[in-house]
Amino acid sequence: MTDRYAIRDFDWTLICLSVVIAVLGLVEIYSATINTAWQDAYLRQLIWVVLGLVLMWMVSTTDYNWWVKHVPSFYIASLALLLIVAVFGHIEGGSRRWLLLPGGMSLQTSEFVKVVLVLLVAYALGESPRERITVSTLTWLVAMFALMVLVVAAQPDLSTSLSYVPILGIGIWTAGIRWKYLVVIVLLVAMALPVGWHSLEPYQKERLVTYMNPESDPQDTGYQSIQSRIAVGSGEIWGKGFARGTQTQLRFLPTPHTDFIFAAYAEESGFAGVFVALTLYFALLMKIVSNARVAIDNTGMYLCMGVAALLFFHVVVNIGMVIGRMPVTGLPLPLMSYGGSNTVTTFVLLGLVNSVWQRRFTN
Repeated sequence: MTDRYAIRDFDWTLICLSVVIAVLGLVEIYSATINTAWQDAYLRQLIWVVLGLVLMWMVSTTDYNWWVKHVPSFYIASLALLLIVAVFGHIEGGSRRWLLLPGGMSLQTSEFVKVVLVLLVAYALGESPRERITVSTLTWLVAMFALMVLVVAAQPDLSTSLSYVPILGIGIWTAGIRWKYLVVIVLLVAMALPVGWHSLEPYQKERLVTYMNPESDPQDTGYQSIQSRIAVGSGEIWGKGFARGTQTQLRFLPTPHTDFIFAAYAEESGFAGVFVALTLYFALLMKIVSNARVAIDNTGMYLCMGVAALLFFHVVVNIGMVIGRMPVTGLPLPLMSYGGSNTVTTFVLLGLVNSVWQRRFTN
């Protein structure tokens, strides 16, 4: 299961990029929570980052094919955990998404499902010839994803459940899905939209409606979007400086250390800081895609592309939400937003990518 590789075999570019982004997040979490009930959040986030790096190293030193081989067991275990959450999970903000841990910490099991689904795509398609994905394989894969999406959406956690879709999408697209299958999928999704709309919670419908015109309800459903855009715009070119953002420090900006951390960061560092952060994310994504290209087998390629699609979706949706181009969701910004489950999950996924890189010359 575990192979011995020299330190030089690690993908240090990938590791350094992820650590730099995580450090930016730690600094911003510290700044955004000064003199608040969350002022020690950066210390807890530091613990999660260190734990994530340790797990990243452990996953990197394990052949990724071992993880893929055992994905049926991981899938069953993750589904069981989700069902346990549905019965015994901690309720917060009207959602039952967390398992309480000793020390006051909590575990969001739906985050770790992302790792399982990335492995699932590689498991289902890794041995299939390109351009020949069969109807039975496609149907089985869609059914496995649909089950996870429905269970997580019922928590309710629509944003996390929708983040699973890009993993499946990039997988079947890379596998060379025939156009007739793609048309059928698009038609089925289009027919399911009205049903999906009626199954949404009232607050979810309000978010979608308010997204089109947040000024229609500036004191309630549109408040987050309006304050976020004000924060981003007030940063101008060079920003207001560390811990000097008025929207953030005067507590107009909601959840500045979690969902809206990029708004707080943009206010303090300005366009220059935003450019740096986006460049780092772009470099990280391109490095993951580059690793997919040098993978020695289809399994490694699907793993890397699944991770790239997931992280890209998170970055685009979170930043789009911050600047008012996407509805307000609960999707965190990878490696920057405060949150142990997402941070650890991201590092584990990067560990899989690193494992693919390390074995690129293996016969």
